Amino acid sequence: MASARPLRIVLVSPKGPLYRHRGGIFGQGLRYKPLTLPTLASLIPKEIPHTLRCLDEGICDVPDRLEADLIGMTVITGNATRAYELADRWRAAGTTVVLGGPHPTLVPDDAQAHADSIVVGYAEDTWPELLRDFIAGRLRPRYLQAPGLSLAGRPFPDRSVLPRWRYATDDVFEATRSCIHACEFCVAPSAWGRGPYQKPVAEVVADIRQHRARRAIFVDLNLISDRAYALQLFAGLAPLRIPWFGLATTMLMDDRELLDACTDSGCRGLLMGLESICEASLGGMRKGFNDPARFAALVEELHRRRIGLQGCFVFGADGDTPDIFERTAEFAINCGIDLPRFAIMTPFPGTPLHRRLQAEGRILHSDWSKYDAQHVVFRPVGMSAQQLEDGHSRAWRRCYSWSGMARRLRRTGTPWPVALATNLAYRRYAFNLHRYYTCDALSFAAPRGAVA
Repeated sequence: MASARPLRIVLVSPKGPLYRHRGGIFGQGLRYKPLTLPTLASLIPKEIPHTLRCLDEGICDVPDRLEADLIGMTVITGNATRAYELADRWRAAGTTVVLGGPHPTLVPDDAQAHADSIVVGYAEDTWPELLRDFIAGRLRPRYLQAPGLSLAGRPFPDRSVLPRWRYATDDVFEATRSCIHACEFCVAPSAWGRGPYQKPVAEVVADIRQHRARRAIFVDLNLISDRAYALQLFAGLAPLRIPWFGLATTMLMDDRELLDACTDSGCRGLLMGLESICEASLGGMRKGFNDPARFAALVEELHRRRIGLQGCFVFGADGDTPDIFERTAEFAINCGIDLPRFAIMTPFPGTPLHRRLQAEGRILHSDWSKYDAQHVVFRPVGMSAQQLEDGHSRAWRRCYSWSGMARRLRRTGTPWPVALATNLAYRRYAFNLHRYYTCDALSFAAPRGAVA
C-alpha cells in the first residue's frame, strides 16, 4: 500500500450480551480495562506512520462506517457473530479487515470467510509482520504464530488508547499466558498449548511501577502454572506493597511455601475454578485435582489470610443431576465463598469437549452468539436443556438473595465495603439474567449513517 498519508488503523473489540454499551448487564462497576487493544497498539512498528483509533463496544457505539485503511478485531466465540457482521459490512465498503483472538485461533476456517486476513495464535510477532506486508501490498490471508514465541522484551501495553474513566480500573496486568492443565472444556490448551508463556518478572514489576498502579489485577489464567516462576513473581511483587488479585488453581493450597509467598506478596483476592461439588463431574472435566471435600477448608484458610475468593462453578457435566443447583448454591453459602459465580458448560469449538459432544451427536447448534457460558448449546445427560438453564438461574438467585449474601459475608475475606459493593453488583446480574443476558434481545445493528 503506497501512500503519502499515514496508515489509518482502527482496532475494535466487538460487543456481546454481557459487555455492551447500551443495555449490557455489566456496567463500569464490574468492567476493567482490557489489555488486548492496548497491547496491539504498542506492537505497531514505530517506523510505520499511522493514526490509531481503538473502539471497545463494551463502552461505546461503533459507527456503521469508519474512515480506515485497515480494521482489526479481536474475537472470542461469544462475539463472533457480531464480529462477522461488522467485518462483512466494512469489507463490502472496501476496507481491509483482519480478525484475530481465541475464536479465529480455534477455528480459523470459520473466521477466514469474513476477513481479508486472520491471525492465528498470539500476535506479538505476526501483527507487526502483517502491518508491514499490508503497506507493501502483499497481505497474506493467514498469519500463524511461529514456534518459540517469547514475551520478553516487549513494549508495555499502551493503556492510553482507551479512556480510563469508562472502566472500573486500568490497573490490569499479565505475567503469564495459557496453563499447564488440560481441562476438557478449556479453550487455552487447544488454542495456545499447555506450555505457559512468561514475561520476565522484572518487566512485570517495571510495568506496574511505570503505571503507578495502586493495585494490580492479573488476568493470567493460572499464576501458579510454573511454581518456580510464581515464587519469583511473588518475591518481585512484595516490595511494591500493593494489593493484587489474580487467578490460580486449588493446588495452591497444597503448597505451604507457595501459599505463604502469595500471601506475603499482597494477594487480596483469587479466582479459582472449583467447577463442581460432584467428583464424577470433575473427573469428566479432567479436573481431578479439585477435591470438593477440601473446598470448605480452602475458603477458611484464604479468609484467615485476608484473601477473598471468587469461586466458579460449571453446571451441565455428565455427572450432574437436577439437584446439583440447589446443593451447589447451599454449599457456596455455607462455605462463605465471597463471590460465587456460575456458568453453563459450553463446548467451545476446537476444544476436546466440543469434539466429544459432536461425536456423540449432542451439539444443538453453532450459533456462536449463544456460546457464552450462559446458554445451553448441547444436550445434557442427566437433565433436560431447560432444566439446566432454569437450575443455573436458580443458583445465581439463591446465592445473591439477601439471606444468601448475609450468610456468606459473615465470614468474608475482604473488607466489608468492598465485599458488599461487589456482591450488590453481582446481585443485579443474578436477578436479571433473562432480562439482559439474552442474544435474542440484543440488537447487533450499529448506528447507521455515521462516519468516524
